[in-house]
Amino acid sequence: MTDAGRRVFLDLEGNGNGTVFVVVAAPTGIVYEVQGGGYGCVPYEQEGYLLPVPGRALDEELKEIFVGELKRSGSRGPTWSPELLDRLRSAVALHVYGSANRDDVWPTPLVLDESRLAEADEAWVPVLTPDGPGVLTWENSD
Repeated sequence: MTDAGRRVFLDLEGNGNGTVFVVVAAPTGIVYEVQGGGYGCVPYEQEGYLLPVPGRALDEELKEIFVGELKRSGSRGPTWSPELLDRLRSAVALHVYGSANRDDVWPTPLVLDESRLAEADEAWVPVLTPDGPGVLTWENSD
C-alpha cells in the first residue's frame, strides 16, 4: 500500500440481516479490514474493492459451519472433512456480478479458492470471483 492509501474497517457487528461482502483483490490503494476468527478476534485485511452481495440471511450456512461445527474458534488448523468442505463450497457459492467484464449480464457464483483454504477462518473465506481472487466476509461471532 502506498502512503496515499486508505484503510476502511468493515464493522459488521450487529449487522443482523445476514449481509455478506466480497473484497476483490486489486491494487486500489484501499485496504479493507475486518475482524474474524471467532473468539480469536483475528484482524484480517485485503487491498481491493468491495462488492456487496445483495440478499438477506446469506451468512446462515457460514455461521452453521464456523459457529456450530467449529465452535466459534475459527478454522485455522482443522482438517476439513469432505462433508464439511462440501458445505463450505456450497455456502460460498453466492451469485455476484463481476465489475470488470461489462458483457456479464448474469450473476456468477463465487467459488471457494481451495488453493488458499489454509487461510479460511470465520468471517474470512478466500474465494474466486468473476474478477479474480478475493475474500468473502460477514459478521464475526465473537
